[in-house]
Amino acid sequence: MRILFLDLDTLRPDHLGCYGYHRDTSPNLDHIAAEGVRFDGYHCSDAPCLPSRAALVSGRFGIHTGVVGHGGTAADMRLEGRGRRFHDRLKRESLWALLRSAGLHTVSISPFAERHSAWWFNAGLLEMYNTGGSGMESAEEVTPTVLDWIQRNARRENWFLHVNYWDPHTPYRAPGEFGNPFADDPLPAWLTEEVLAQHRHAVGPHGAREISLYDGSEDPCYPRQPGEIRDMADLRRMIDGYDCGIRYMDEHIGRLLSALEQRGVSDDLAIIVSSDHGENMGELGIYGEHATADAITPRIPMIIRWPGGEQGHVDAGLHYSLDLAPTLADLLGRPHAASWDGAGYAPAILRGEPCGRGFLILSQCAHVCQRGMRTGPWMYVRTYHDGYHLFPEEMLFDVNNDPHEQRNLAPQRPDLCHEAAHRLAEWQAEMMATMLDGYDTDPLWTVMKEGGPEHARGQLRRYCERLAQTDRAWAVPELKRRHPQEFADG
Repeated sequence: MRILFLDLDTLRPDHLGCYGYHRDTSPNLDHIAAEGVRFDGYHCSDAPCLPSRAALVSGRFGIHTGVVGHGGTAADMRLEGRGRRFHDRLKRESLWALLRSAGLHTVSISPFAERHSAWWFNAGLLEMYNTGGSGMESAEEVTPTVLDWIQRNARRENWFLHVNYWDPHTPYRAPGEFGNPFADDPLPAWLTEEVLAQHRHAVGPHGAREISLYDGSEDPCYPRQPGEIRDMADLRRMIDGYDCGIRYMDEHIGRLLSALEQRGVSDDLAIIVSSDHGENMGELGIYGEHATADAITPRIPMIIRWPGGEQGHVDAGLHYSLDLAPTLADLLGRPHAASWDGAGYAPAILRGEPCGRGFLILSQCAHVCQRGMRTGPWMYVRTYHDGYHLFPEEMLFDVNNDPHEQRNLAPQRPDLCHEAAHRLAEWQAEMMATMLDGYDTDPLWTVMKEGGPEHARGQLRRYCERLAQTDRAWAVPELKRRHPQEFADG
C-alpha cells in the first residue's frame, strides 16, 4: 500500500476547477478528482492552521485537545497529567501512528511543527523533513525534497508520504516569471464595485483597507499582494495573486505525479488531497485571511483516490477533517482509537454511499472567538469576541442562495437562531462531559480570559488611531464599548 497525502495550506475548494471555479487553477488536482471521490461538505472542526492540524492529527475536537488558538495556553496540547504512562496518547493514537501501525513507513515533508512549535505533529512519523521556511516556502523550495524522496523510495512497498505546500497562503509568492495566466479572466461575479465600497467602509484587521492586518503597508518582496484594495484593479491583483499561487502549486504537484508515474507506482497509489482551512476572499469584509467560523474559513477540499474505490463520484455529506483517522482505519482494517471524536466515511469512498453528519460545529479562536453550526442550507455563527470587526452577536446565512454571506438573516429568523444556539449548547455540554484527563474548562473561555484571540490582542488603541485617520471614526466608540479592557490602563 502506498499513500500520498497532499496537504495544501489555505486552499478554499471553490477556487478549484473540480469544485466549479471558472478559472483553470488546478488541472492536476482536477485529474485526481476525476479518478476519485470529491467531498463537497468537508470542513476543519477548528480553524485556522494550528487548531486544524491538531484536530486532524489527534482525531479530536479542539475543545478536547485544548488547541483552539494561535497563542497563549490554548495553543498547546493539554497535558495528560498523572495518568500518562511512559509514552503519551499521541504515540499510539495519532493519525500518523495509525498508519504506522498498519505497516506503512510514515514520512512528512513539512515545516509545520517548527512554524507553530507544534512538535506533537511528528508523533508516529519515521521520517521528518523540515523545508526550513517556517511556512514561507514557495513550491520550488519544497518540490526538490519531495522528488528526491520519490526517486529513492517510490518503488518500496508500504509507505505514506505527507507533502505540505504553502503557496495559496499570504503573502502570495508565485515567482514573477510565472506570469499571470488569469489576466484576462473575469473576477468572481459577486465582487462588484458596490461590494468593494461597502468593504472599504467596514472595520477590522485584514479588511479591504488593511490587508496586512492593521495597516495598508506592502512588502516589495511580494508584489502580487496589495496592502490596500482601493479599486477594482487592486481587487484583481489580490484575487489573481491567490489564484496564481494555486496554479503554481498545482504545476509542482504535476511534477510529483509525473515522477511517481515514471517509477511505475501510480496505478495502485492512493492519493489524498486536502487543506487545513479555506480563506476569506472578501466574505464578511475580510481579504486574504482565515479568520472566521463560518462557511468560508472552515470549508476545505477533500479528494480521495483510493485503489478499488469510486471514480468521479461527488459526496455531498457533511464531514470533519478529524474524520480522516477513523476513515483510514476502516480502509486499512485497523481499530479505532478510544479517544477519537471522528466518524469514518469509508463507504462513500468504496461504494459511493452517503454517510455524512446531520450538522457540524465549527470553531475559531485565533482571529476572533466564534462557534458556528452548519446544517442543511444554514450557517449560524455566534461571536464571543469580534476581533475588532464589529460582528453582531448572531449571524445566520442561507449559504445555498448566499454562498458569500452577504445577507445576515438572523434578525428575520430568530427561530432558526434559537434552534442553532440550542444545538451549540448541547454540543458544548456533550464535549465537556467527555473530557479526558480531568479537564473541566472550555478552551474558548481560556482564550477570552487571557485577553482574546492572538491576532486581536493589544492592538486596538493603535487601530483606532488609524480608523480616525481613514474616515471611519464612527466605529471607535463602539469598539471602545465592546473592548474596554484595551483602554483600562488609561
